[in-house]
Amino acid sequence: MTTNFFQSIVSLNVPGDWKINIASETADRLIVSVLFYNDKNGDDARLKIQPILLKGTAAELDEGFFAQIEQPVKDTAQLFINMEQYLKGREEAKIHSQMEKDKATKAEKEKTDKEKKYEEAMKKVCELEAEGKFREAWMKVPDPKDYPEHSDTLRGRKTELSKQFAPDLFV
Repeated sequence: MTTNFFQSIVSLNVPGDWKINIASETADRLIVSVLFYNDKNGDDARLKIQPILLKGTAAELDEGFFAQIEQPVKDTAQLFINMEQYLKGREEAKIHSQMEKDKATKAEKEKTDKEKKYEEAMKKVCELEAEGKFREAWMKVPDPKDYPEHSDTLRGRKTELSKQFAPDLFV
């Protein structure tokens, strides 16, 4: 006896595994349970897929078995592919999101460090001004190019300090 059962399974061209169970319902009727699954898929939703149940005589099953399972198996295989793509996309989004958070945190830290340096420099300028060391204070005012968000303040501060210089007799 020659059958083409396995050739028919291969011709479906779907990646996955099969569990086929055959039980006798009566003396001449069979119950065939076909479960198509893919354990390589990481989504637990794959465990919710139910087997296909077919009932009939041996002749009926021989004649209509593949016609009955072909579309459901192909749909299930596509579902597994979609599940896997979704999981990969979700992981990629999570990684990308973490990278963006890290980038924002780093930028915030750099901004904070830069602000701290600015505040320390301006504090030193105020101390020198209070001591009457206007030229030294003028020299300690940060460059407006380094702090564009404070450029007007820095230029004004330098102007204020330069007005306090003692007149130079040799000019």
